[in-house]
Amino acid sequence: MNQTFAALQLGPAKRAAARLAAGAQTGSGSCRTQSYATEAKKKNPYSHTIKLPQTEFPLRADAARREKQFRHRCTDALYEWQLKNNRGPQFILHDGPPYANGDLHIGHFMNKVLKDIINRYQIMQGKRVVYIPGFDGHGLPIEQKALETLKGRDRDSLDPMEIRKLARNFALKAVARQTESFKEYAVMGDWAHPYMTLDPSYEANQLEIFKAMVEQGYIYRQNKPVYWSPSSRTALAEAELEYNEKHVSTSVYVKMQLTDESVARIGGAGKVSALVWTTTPWTLPANRAIAVHPDLEYVLIQVAENSESGSAGYQLLVGKDRLEAVTAMLPEGSTIAKVCMLNGKQLEGLSYSSAVSGKECPILLANYVTSDSGTGLVHSAPGHGQEDYEFGLANGIEIYAPVDDNGRFTSAAGVALAGMEVLGEGTRAVVAMLRDAGVLLHVQEFTHSYPYDWRTKKPIIQRATPQWFANVGSLKASASESLRDVKIFPEFGRRRLESFVAARSEWCISRQRVWGVPIPVFYNQSSGEPLLTAESISHVIGIIRERGTDAWWVLSTDDLLAPKYRSDGNTYVKGTDTMDVWFDSGSSWKLLEQVSERSEGAYADVYLEGTDQHRGWFQSSLLTSNAVRGVAPFRVLLTHGFTLDESRRKMSKSLGNTLEPARVIHGGRDKKKEPAYGVDLLRLVVGSTDYTHDVSFGPLVFAQFSDAMRKIRGTVRFMLGNLNGFTPDMLVPFEQMSSIDRYILHELRRFKQNAQTAFDTYEFYRAMQIVSNFTNADLSA
Repeated sequence: MNQTFAALQLGPAKRAAARLAAGAQTGSGSCRTQSYATEAKKKNPYSHTIKLPQTEFPLRADAARREKQFRHRCTDALYEWQLKNNRGPQFILHDGPPYANGDLHIGHFMNKVLKDIINRYQIMQGKRVVYIPGFDGHGLPIEQKALETLKGRDRDSLDPMEIRKLARNFALKAVARQTESFKEYAVMGDWAHPYMTLDPSYEANQLEIFKAMVEQGYIYRQNKPVYWSPSSRTALAEAELEYNEKHVSTSVYVKMQLTDESVARIGGAGKVSALVWTTTPWTLPANRAIAVHPDLEYVLIQVAENSESGSAGYQLLVGKDRLEAVTAMLPEGSTIAKVCMLNGKQLEGLSYSSAVSGKECPILLANYVTSDSGTGLVHSAPGHGQEDYEFGLANGIEIYAPVDDNGRFTSAAGVALAGMEVLGEGTRAVVAMLRDAGVLLHVQEFTHSYPYDWRTKKPIIQRATPQWFANVGSLKASASESLRDVKIFPEFGRRRLESFVAARSEWCISRQRVWGVPIPVFYNQSSGEPLLTAESISHVIGIIRERGTDAWWVLSTDDLLAPKYRSDGNTYVKGTDTMDVWFDSGSSWKLLEQVSERSEGAYADVYLEGTDQHRGWFQSSLLTSNAVRGVAPFRVLLTHGFTLDESRRKMSKSLGNTLEPARVIHGGRDKKKEPAYGVDLLRLVVGSTDYTHDVSFGPLVFAQFSDAMRKIRGTVRFMLGNLNGFTPDMLVPFEQMSSIDRYILHELRRFKQNAQTAFDTYEFYRAMQIVSNFTNADLSA
């Protein structure tokens, strides 16, 4: 910058020449290339009497052709140089690893360029920047992409090692392509030594974290409901869900007939039923209880339907506050009469016959029941929901879920339902059974928000299966406390991250896939009890550090067992679950132990990712770091928004509005419609935009910034042209400068201070506003 603006320090003669040259161009209203003496012209006998600016710096960047000439010097060479020559403190920006499951999009570009801007600024401050690019190479997204390459083969028949080999090769090819693209974006870093979650050393480090959490009692196994994706056939974490606001569900109002003893106890007569409401009819085969609130009021009503129905009448038990809504559902012409009023406590211990299974089940008290919707009586299936599970656990109720990995009813749900998809024909079959049995009071479809698998874009279910969990409940207090010392930009990101952590009590870390890091557990073949000790895990870690996680599938159980367990009189089998990919990437802070000059506190100065990572990588990193080290893994946390098109629509393949950075950099087939702007223009867009909100990209945006870049280049070109022939002896001492010279030096100092302040607070767009104003106003006035 000092060189660029050195022209401002020239003496009066130089300034007069510059003004004269500028005045010669005012007729055109812009700096024209012809005005600079850079082209061979016919000799003019008077040309020696005036000194025009001369420079080889072109007005147009010709970026697509010329950028490659400077890329190595400005990226790889600069990275190595600054590590050896800068004398300031170490600065670590830790890279969140993108999935190695495909080519890059404009969101990747924005993310990496923002990081690069930070790193380059820190280098300018004299710091030694450490930036190790990362790649997430495990998990379902990559496994699915790899399996898509198989044509005409039954994927279910593949050996686990076949799948792992396919997935590894796919991931490594994606890493190679992504690396070349990131380097083309002029992102500086240690590209020769990136970290990958599929590297044996990384996998071993991850298991060291897992072992530490086992030793501290954070890891446990339990048969409980989890988010289950039938389309992926695996458990999912909350961070792997997205919500479809237009999902259509079927809701039913079902009569659960009380036993004779219970009818007598509440003073009823004839057929008496407790009326329940559910939006998941497929869970009714797993019904094991009805929950009522101890303090709510309930009413027993006599229902007389119109004479044409031929009904002899019946009695219904409903919440008092829901009576009006329930009455509206009765057949036209029906009449009701109140028999008696009861409170929730009086209903405790009543029994009923479950509508689908016919099993006798209890009515029990629960504080989570409300009268805001439904009937005030809640159908409970402890195998299909977290609230129901806790309710069942507290009351000793069976955790029952007759649904398999494919989301189909098992034979335990009944012969009539076995094999049916619960979210499709299974739901319709249950509704038909209820109607045929005469216990269906009302059915309706409604649209609402429902969780979907973020990869397959298909609905999930809640289903009880034995899974491994991390106890977040005992971690979240220290995690939230550790955030107090973290600077978070923008500040609303703090509330968002804290709310996600506070709302979480557990983390399901097991997945039913083969491409990942195995949970190093062995099970007693006789009792099914898990063997998971510090000694057993340490032995596995030693093997994996040397041979990688393939060893878990290749070696025998005896080879993987620690010596003391090989002859303890028990026979063991190794587990088949792998770890959640968020545990994979959330363990990445540990690799910084080897490069950070700090032994206490956070190893990384900055984490920067999209706002969706508050529930993803930010959170998993925060939890694992607190579990092992008791600190947040970052000192500064930055988040950016999503990428949109020029109509402010989210970019997606289905809308056809996605944008490939390479198409902007190199141009499309028709260069007039899609010119080759080069990477600097795209970087300028990123650096000039408030990234804390969603950012729009498109042809109009690029054209606008192309003009802005030309204005900056024009100003720089004019100043460089005026420096032609400059030598140090031409410098004018400050005290001899005119007031206009002193003024512009003052403005230059203020410009530098303001720009530096903007960079210090990560407000790059403000710095670019300052550059634009200084260029177009102060220098071009």
